Amino acid sequence: MCWGCGWKDVRVAYRPSPSAADSSLPPLSRPQLAEARRVRAVELFEDGVSNAEIARAVGVCGESVRRWRRVWEQGGASALRRRAATGRPPKLDDTQVERVRAALEQGAQAHGFEADLWTLERVGTVVTRATGVVLSRASVWRLLTGRLGWSLQRPERWAVERDESEIARWIAHEWPRIKKGP
Repeated sequence: MCWGCGWKDVRVAYRPSPSAADSSLPPLSRPQLAEARRVRAVELFEDGVSNAEIARAVGVCGESVRRWRRVWEQGGASALRRRAATGRPPKLDDTQVERVRAALEQGAQAHGFEADLWTLERVGTVVTRATGVVLSRASVWRLLTGRLGWSLQRPERWAVERDESEIARWIAHEWPRIKKGP
């Protein structure tokens, strides 16, 4: 798949060099990688490199490079820079998100909940307490997964009567007998 225009392509997608993966810098997001490709393409435009060579160098299809060159010729390098996201601004700014992160890291019991498990409703309650902003369940989910980087974790359920020594005995003695058959 061509990163620039979405067309299927046989080239391998851009991967950071091993030295970049070892650094302490956080990995680039997809929009940041796309902008880095365009910036590199501008450098190559200025050096007089052909579209085909640029496409190979940055790992996109030729159509993307031709489109980038047209934009660059009309508006310069700044025309290929990433623009701020359009649409409705987020309800929580970065400082509020960090307050929520700190509150959630204290655990659910620190906020008066019985079990130390987070649900969307509980997180929404903590967000409201910490920031005064009321979020819908969908917005809480986007906050957790998108801005905080959390993922869904389901607790393991174990029977209260579980006896590890009996399980080990059964696996060692009963299972081989059953497995072999009568």
